[in-house]
Amino acid sequence: DVKANITRANEAGSELLQRSPAQLLNTPLQQSISGFSFQKWISANEVNPHACKITIQSIEYLAEMMPIYLPDEDQQGQILAGAVVMLKSSARIGKQYKALKSGKKNSFDNILAESISMRNLIDEAKKYATLEAPVLIQGATGTGKEVLARACHGASSHFDKPFVVVNCASIPDEVAESELFGYAANSLGSRKEGKQGLVTQAHGGTLFFDEISEMTMLQQMKLLRLIESGYYRHVGGDQEIKADVRIICSSQQDLAQLCQEGKFREDLYYRINVLTLNLQPLKNRPKDILPLAEMFLEHYAHKLSNSVVRLSSACRAQLSEYSWPGNVRQLKNSIYRGVSMAEDSVELGVDQLNLPSYSNVYGYYDDSFEGTLDQATKQFEANILRRLYPAHPSTRLLAKKLGVSHTAIANKLREYGISKKTAATSKENS
Repeated sequence: DVKANITRANEAGSELLQRSPAQLLNTPLQQSISGFSFQKWISANEVNPHACKITIQSIEYLAEMMPIYLPDEDQQGQILAGAVVMLKSSARIGKQYKALKSGKKNSFDNILAESISMRNLIDEAKKYATLEAPVLIQGATGTGKEVLARACHGASSHFDKPFVVVNCASIPDEVAESELFGYAANSLGSRKEGKQGLVTQAHGGTLFFDEISEMTMLQQMKLLRLIESGYYRHVGGDQEIKADVRIICSSQQDLAQLCQEGKFREDLYYRINVLTLNLQPLKNRPKDILPLAEMFLEHYAHKLSNSVVRLSSACRAQLSEYSWPGNVRQLKNSIYRGVSMAEDSVELGVDQLNLPSYSNVYGYYDDSFEGTLDQATKQFEANILRRLYPAHPSTRLLAKKLGVSHTAIANKLREYGISKKTAATSKENS
């Protein structure tokens, strides 16, 4: 608050300071974090965002302080209500920098994993990378299946050989065999020169079948023969060629279910489902959201020569609460769009982020919901406020409509990063 007393602490902060949220409540921040005068900063005539280095338990952290302003009574100005202090360990910042600057495209260093589930998955993937058996990566669209496949390739004995992608959804049956295996000279009409297929191009390396569930039954049969025999022929050729490739497949569909429905060959399924990696949706690993957002922010700010250097507190709140139906890909694209719209701002706000309305992407009574009651409640509240704000365009009118106090509405709008502009945009998109 404006007296530099702690009014709320998240789980990570409580764990770091080794005190429960209840024990931290209403205590001076200076008692828990020394090395900077928070009271002096927040008592200044003009309080601006600030960052400094501090040390907690012999570990260096970057402390980012963001002032919180609320509309005054007549809606003509703003009053300082408090501040948010965010702590980032130098180790995590260093890891993000390493991931961004690494010259290796195919590397586990390019994958940030703060959540326990993602860390465990990476550990498992690193073990699988050293083996030669096929790997099946399952996960929803945008979760990073190809990124994980490339990392497995980069950590394998094939790292210095080609990584060739087979887009299973884009190859028609008529050309599937020639695309995969190539064709011999003088074999197709008047073509005198032969052509290398994808299997030949990947010789010694990795052949990645992207979305293998999209393969037709005919194509599945051709692949099964390749895996079972280890040999193939060019179209129009009679020479048996030994295949030297590591096979990795990905699928966003449940292949076992497709087998039961007769849409995927069961024998092929058991051939490729030897080592399995299951990528969780981004909404199921919330601890990864902000680290990923910060990494993308730094990357695109540098790429676009933009001055934006941080996420606003409202932006961080919205990023954390959003359901991310498009997963990591959607997060990456959202940050890119936001940075490109930020112009001369040093802070990325909710207005620039401009995420679609929750109502477009999430059903509160959906059987697939896997979050907590608190998360569902916050999403529902945010959606209601976004829908009503354009029709009741002041905190007093909105408070009257919902039967709550003006202060409560102002706090909720700040918490969810809702402004008149973002609310109007959300309504147009819904």
